[in-house]
Amino acid sequence: MAGCQLVGNSVFYGTERRNCHCQLVKFSGVPLFYPLLSVPLTNISASLSNEGPPDGYRKNVGICLVNPSKKIFTASRIYIPDTWQMPQGGANKGEDLRKAAMRELREETGVTSAEFLAEAPYWLTYDFPIKVKDKLNRRWGTNYKGQAQKWFLFKFTGNEEEINLLGDGSEKPEFKEWSWRLPEQVVELAVDFKKPVYEQVLKVFSPYFSSDADEEQCLTKNERNGGKIHKQTTKRSSTKNKPNGGKKIHKQTKRCSTSLQGQVL
Repeated sequence: MAGCQLVGNSVFYGTERRNCHCQLVKFSGVPLFYPLLSVPLTNISASLSNEGPPDGYRKNVGICLVNPSKKIFTASRIYIPDTWQMPQGGANKGEDLRKAAMRELREETGVTSAEFLAEAPYWLTYDFPIKVKDKLNRRWGTNYKGQAQKWFLFKFTGNEEEINLLGDGSEKPEFKEWSWRLPEQVVELAVDFKKPVYEQVLKVFSPYFSSDADEEQCLTKNERNGGKIHKQTTKRSSTKNKPNGGKKIHKQTKRCSTSLQGQVL
């Protein structure tokens, strides 16, 4: 039971019909799949969750990590200025997708204290920009058009000292700084080719971000502007305040391989 709808260069695979024709539409604030969004995500059937991604796309998991204040974890890439994203990464063949999401979260952020909340009930895809696609396919020996993502929502249950952009040491670091952001800021700071996917992910998970009007009025100016920005160091406990608008800054000191330079995955 798979249906699809094309939005820009991103395709959304749902549960409406099989073998449907893709329809080109302008992305709007209207949810693409009303029946899906009205069903609690944690009650989606396991068969749907395990359904494979569309052909021509690399299987990938995305992680939306929220803190108790309902802000979303985002991080900026090391070699690409002002490019922020949520954690994501490839899933191995036969790997359970939720476990893959937890593994990627640990590898990229060091976070292990995370409680599963929900899973998006369909795959979301985006196409690689031409230069990125050619470079990655040469490296991987593949011919992927882009990535097909299954998204998971987790609640961060640890202390911020646990967050370490050097990860667990098993992979090369990808990020240099991180921050908790409001949903609209997550979309605003994403690269253009990921924005439609981010829009849809946050619509699917929106019940978990809703706040009372009183809570919204209590947000400080700093919170409305995206909150504190943390720059990674080799020490987890560096919390000295720096003179930059009162933000808590952690400087990155570890060098990373230039093979990551210029890539946005």
